[in-house]
Amino acid sequence: MNYLLKTEPTVYSFADLQREGTTIWDGVTNPVAVKNLRAMKPGEPLIIYHTGDEKSAVGTATVVSVDAADAKNPQVKIKVGKPLAKPVTLSEVKANKLFADSPLARQGRLSVVPLTEKQYKFLVEG
Repeated sequence: MNYLLKTEPTVYSFADLQREGTTIWDGVTNPVAVKNLRAMKPGEPLIIYHTGDEKSAVGTATVVSVDAADAKNPQVKIKVGKPLAKPVTLSEVKANKLFADSPLARQGRLSVVPLTEKQYKFLVEG
């Protein structure tokens, strides 16, 4: 499975992840987003998405490990991938029929979103 992780760039940005190389993705409180974190497996690809004023997919990452011992606060270690050649805006996502049923287009507050292979490919290829 592929996932998209949303972050407020003024709090933690893709540039921060690039600088650090790896980070623990935790602190998610929405029950559906927590369920998505717990479902992640090492090696799965991720898209990093900036919320706030940017509202765009900006880079890739990979799941390194998942510690779901605390069911309400799973800790997912991720490692940085590459910046996207061209950020993909939320308006571009909403205009693409691939995302018609996606929580990315329908549930703006969901911070961990599953993606189909085709959705992931669209975001990576811009």
